[in-house]
Amino acid sequence: MAAAGVESTVTALMRSLGLLALLLSAGARAVEAPALDPAQSQVFRAWFVRIAQEQLSQGPSPRWYQQDCAGLVRFAANEALKVHDDKWLRSNGLSNRYLPPELSLTDDQRKLAQQWQQGGGKVGPYVNAIKLIQFNSHLVSRDVSQARPGDLMFFDQGDDQHLMIWMGRYIAYHTGTTTPTDNGMRSASLQQLMTWKDTRWIPDAANPNFIGVYRLNFLSQ
Repeated sequence: MAAAGVESTVTALMRSLGLLALLLSAGARAVEAPALDPAQSQVFRAWFVRIAQEQLSQGPSPRWYQQDCAGLVRFAANEALKVHDDKWLRSNGLSNRYLPPELSLTDDQRKLAQQWQQGGGKVGPYVNAIKLIQFNSHLVSRDVSQARPGDLMFFDQGDDQHLMIWMGRYIAYHTGTTTPTDNGMRSASLQQLMTWKDTRWIPDAANPNFIGVYRLNFLSQ
C-alpha cells in the first residue's frame, strides 16, 4: 500500500510537471504585447474582481451563460471591459456607489474578452479552463503570495482542470454544477484553502495538483 501511495504521488507530480511544461511552451508562443497599459490593467482588475464578487453576493447573473469556473472568468472579463453606464448598472443590479473608476478603452480593447485565443490560430468568445491558461494567460509563480487581485489559480486533477480567481483576500470560483438550491458559487479565505482537507486543492508549490498563479495576457501588470 505504501509503495502504491508513493507511486501515485510520483505519477501525479510527473503529470503536473508535464502539463506545466506544455503550458509554458504554449504560453511562450501565445503571449503577445499586453493590450491594456498599466493604468488600464489596474482598473480592469478592480472591475473584474467586483463583478466576480457580485456573482457571489447576488447569485449568477441571468446573462452569464455556461456557468462553470472558466465561464466565471470569461463573464467577469467581458463585463469588466464594457461601458458601465446607468443601463449596465441596472441590468447588473449595482448601484453607482463605491464603484471603480470607469475604464477608458478603444473599441478593439473592449472586444478582448470576445476574442480568446483558442489554439490553431482560431479566436472566439469561448475557451475552457485549460485553454484560458494555455493560450490566454501566463505563469506568474507557484507562490500564491505573488498573486494580485484578478489573477487566476490553476489546478489540474488529472481528468479535470479548475480555475479560481484570487480576489485579494480570498478566492472565488464556480463549482461547475448548479441545482435549484445551489448556484455553484463558492469563496474561501487563503487560510481555509491552506488547511483544506482535500489536499489536492491546497495552493502550495508542494502540491503537484496546483499548477500555479496565472495572469491574463492582455494585462501589462
